[in-house]
Formats: sequence, C-alpha cells, structure tokens
Amino acid sequence: MAWWREAVVPRLERWSAKADEEWVFLTFVIWVGIASFYVVAMWSQVHWLVLSDTDDNIRFVQVKDWLAGQGWYDLRQYRLDPPGGANIHWSRLVDLPIAGLMMFFRLFTDIPTADRLACAVAPMLPLLPMMLSLAFIVRRLAGSNAWIVAAFAPLAAQMGLSMYLPMRIDHHGWQLALTVATLAGVVDRNWMRGGIVAGLASAFSLAIGMEMIVYLVAAGGIIALRWVFEDGAAGRMRPYALSLGGGTGLLFVLTASYANRAPVCDALSPVWVGIFGAASGGMLLLTCLPLRNWQQRLAAGAVVGAVVAAFAFASWPQCLTSAYQLSPELQKLWLANIREAKPITAQARNVAIPLLAMPVIAIIGALIACWTVRRDGEKLWAWATVTLMTIVAVGLLFWQLRAGPAAQFLAIPAAAWLAWSAARIILFGGPKWRLAGGVALLIVAAVLFAYPLYPEANRLIADITDAHPTPPRPAMVKRTAAIRKANGRCRSLPALEALNRLPPATIFTMVDLGPRIIATTHHSAIAGPYHRNGAAILDIHHALDGQPDGFRAIAARHHAQYLVICPDFPEGTVYQSRSPRGFYAQLVRGKVPSWLMPVNLKTGFALPYTLYRINYSAPGGKKVP
Repeated sequence: MAWWREAVVPRLERWSAKADEEWVFLTFVIWVGIASFYVVAMWSQVHWLVLSDTDDNIRFVQVKDWLAGQGWYDLRQYRLDPPGGANIHWSRLVDLPIAGLMMFFRLFTDIPTADRLACAVAPMLPLLPMMLSLAFIVRRLAGSNAWIVAAFAPLAAQMGLSMYLPMRIDHHGWQLALTVATLAGVVDRNWMRGGIVAGLASAFSLAIGMEMIVYLVAAGGIIALRWVFEDGAAGRMRPYALSLGGGTGLLFVLTASYANRAPVCDALSPVWVGIFGAASGGMLLLTCLPLRNWQQRLAAGAVVGAVVAAFAFASWPQCLTSAYQLSPELQKLWLANIREAKPITAQARNVAIPLLAMPVIAIIGALIACWTVRRDGEKLWAWATVTLMTIVAVGLLFWQLRAGPAAQFLAIPAAAWLAWSAARIILFGGPKWRLAGGVALLIVAAVLFAYPLYPEANRLIADITDAHPTPPRPAMVKRTAAIRKANGRCRSLPALEALNRLPPATIFTMVDLGPRIIATTHHSAIAGPYHRNGAAILDIHHALDGQPDGFRAIAARHHAQYLVICPDFPEGTVYQSRSPRGFYAQLVRGKVPSWLMPVNLKTGFALPYTLYRINYSAPGGKKVP
C-alpha cells in the first residue's frame, strides 16, 4: 500500500483542503443540482398542478388572494364556508417567496404557467439553508470534508425530503430548515454569532407556526444548561435572549394576522410573545447577575424558570395543555382519523422501520462520538447537544408521526459523522480497523437506503426464517387499489376543472376535498382540515354520518347549491365504516333522495365523482339504478 500513501493520499489531501475552503459554494452547487433534478423529474406534477396536500392547496389560494388584493393581515379564506370564511392560523411569511416567484415568472409567461413554475421552485428554496446548516454542524463536529455526506444526506431522509419537493409549497420545509439552523447556532464555536443565529432562527420558526416549539424550547434549554455549568457561556446566552425576545416581538408586529392578535394558542400571538419575552428577559437578567459558580447559576436559573412558568400558567393555562383547543367530539370524529396525528406505534411496519432507521443509528453514533471526545469539553458540549436534540426528536415520534421529518433531519449530523469516520478508517486504518470500518459503513449505507431496501430485506428475512406473512386477501388488495385510484383521480386538475362549466357556487363535499376544489375551480366549499373551523368540520361529519333530512338542513345552513361525492375517496371510507346506514353510505349504495338531482357536465370523459344539485323544496327519495 506504499504507492497509495505516496501517490494518492497527498492528492486527496490537497483536494480535501480545497473543498473544505469552498464548502459554502460547493453546497450551493449541490443544491442547484438536486433542485434542478427534481424539477425536471417531477415536471408532470408541475404541469398538472398536483398540489397533493390540502395545506399546499390552501397556501396556493391564499397567495393568489393576497396578490389579488386581500390584506396582508387578513388571512381568512373567504371561499371556505362563505360568506364569513374560514379562520386560517398561518403566517404570511411563507407567502412571500411564493408570491415573489409568481410575479417574477409572470414577466415572461402567462399567469397559470407562472404560478406552476413558482410552485415548482418555491419548496426547494428552504432546502438550501437546510443543507448549509447540516454541512456547518458536521464541519463543527467532524472537521475535514464530512460536510459532503451531510449535504447529500437529505436525499436519504425521504419523509423529510418530501417537504422540499416541487409543489410542496406549505410552510413545513421552512420550519425544518430553521430548526436545524437553530441547532447550528447552538453548536457554533463563535458564541456571539451562534447565539444570534439560534435566537433569530427560533423567532422566525415561531412566526411561521408553532409546530417546532418543542425542539426550539429544547435548544434554548441546552443553551441555559451550558450557561449554568460552563464559565463564560453567557457569551452565547445573552445574544440568544436578545435575538429571540426581540425577534419574536418584532415578527409578531410585522406578520401576525388580525385573528392572531387575540390570545390564541396555535400561532404566534400575545400568549407566546409574552411567554418568550419573559423567558428571554429572564435569561438576559441571569447573564447580568454576579454569580460566581455553577451552584449559584443553577439556583438563580431555577428561580427565573419557575417565575416564567408560573406567569405562563397563571395567564394562559389552556395553552400549556393543548394548543389546538379541540372539543372532545372533534377530536373523536376528525383528528383521531388523521394518520400523521397518531404515534409511530400505530403505524404499519413499512412506515415505522424505514423512518426510525436513521434516527436510531444516529443516536448510537452520537453516543460513540460523545465517548471519543469526552476529554474535549468544547466538542463534548456540541456532541451532547446533537445527541439530546436527536433523542427529543425520536421521543416525539411516540406522540405523533408528524415529528418524523424533524427526527430524520436532526439525525443527519451523527449519521454523517459515523459514515465519514467509517470511510476514513477504511482508507487510512490498519487491516483490523478497516474491516470494522467496512462493516460500520455497510450498516450506515443500509440505513441511508432504508426506504428502498426495506421491502427486499423483509422478503429476505422471511425466506431465511420461513416466516412469510399471510398475503392480504384479494378483496383487500382490490379495495386498497380503488381507494388510491379515487384519491388521485378525484383531486386531478382535468376532473375538477370540469366544475367550472357551472357558475360560481358553494359545493358541499368532504373535508379533505374542499381545499382542492377552491384551488382548481372558481367555486367555494364548506371546510378544510383546519382546527379553528371545527364547527364546519363537524357539520360535514354530521351531515354525511346522519340521515338525508339532516344533511339537507346542514347544507342549507351553509348555502350549498351542489354536492360532490367521490366513491372510494379515503375520507369517505371513514363515514362508511362508522355509519353504514348514514347518508354517505346510502349514496354510495345508490340510494339517492329525490331532492338530489344528478348534473351531467358533458365533458366527453368519465368523471371520477358524482355531482348533484340540491333542491331544497322537493320531498321524498328514490332508488337510483
């Protein structure tokens, strides 16, 4: 191996040093390549405006309404449950890049094409700060060019990566990027810069939405713990407190909607401005006190923490138990049926195992790293921070599946370090260490490719153990295929655009189809899956679970002129299972009241849904063959 060490290793070291100097630019180049690939690969979805998630559809409508003249602080969606509209708890911050791209592309092409291009490009924008933050963290932890592994690693985090694919225009990608940026600020050697980055990233994430609040509080707690146990750590906590408190207050003034100026719990409101302002003020006060040792700092920190907690609990106790403030009935009928709101223990193995692969191996890698740097106090704090944040993220998976993307992205630094360390052992270690490094690298590679490998590994294990699972019944397979087909076809642009042959009207349909209808047609709907509008959601559930006369009364209350029913639509299976004699189940079986009159849109192709005009004067019912 002498030739390797003499001829190849020096050249690799020169390339490595050059790449390490240009890591920001090279990460940008990698991002451009990834973004370009996905825009081209998913051009069919771009062309057909495939906004597959309800939130993406509402975001699309919200941005277009803002560009059409709706106020910056007015986030009501007036085409859901008109005329009053639906109270949407989001922020306009995420609308800015989408609107900017729409206006830019409209300079060169027609409005529909420009809007599609904006929806293709906008989700990829926050992937760049995500990749830069991951690369920064891994450079801090592992040095050398381990950042390259971190920059590419999001491609292996498929649940997380899905938040950045073209047409995924909702706010989750920005929140994930800001959470990882917060972690980058916490582990930064430059305490002043790190404190400012962590504080501002947390403030922007809170202004966008409250979904990441647990991770942000955990990061702030780690900063406070380091201040307690390490002399001089006030150098990070002071700028963090100023940035977090000042940023949160300023962003509330600049971005909070009219509805969010009330003491609500599910968005940046006076509640959270008050709580984070008190916490930031308390942290700032602590850094100014003449506390000589960690015991005094711990006692003072405990007192300030208790005061902030007492203030929060005394002022807004409801926000410390449930941000959504759902009624028990809404929880039972609606939220309990949303898959992402269930813990990972309630998910199928083909979902849970690939999702947990990277976070679990990352925790193991992080613990190994903590042991290897145990005599380096600065690096130990950084690795302990990454370890704790990863454990918090994995723990939240046992609360809700929606914590999955954060768990995968926060696992990348430790997983990347493990892969890089194994690769270096293979290249530069002795024979025995090279074997160990090869085994470790194979394990990490298997984890990084867990999603495509899992089905094959499952079959291999079954072959070895002769424990093949019982194949699903043909009827179940057929039913599942029908549901997937209906879910795609009923949301498709050609099918829904056919409704534009009718004059603008309010259409009664299922909760999950409402946002797609208002995004693709000029019609209005009754509700979308947004918890502040629980009364409208419950009305739809009651109408479709109940009897025909009950449906007609509810539809009249919402001024609905038409009913759209999509057989085999996923949400419809809930009504059929829960209320087999209910109105929806009757319609699917062909029992249609006489006051529902089928409407033929004369499209020239078969529509996946059935459209009825609601006649509020005709009594009785009939069986439709």
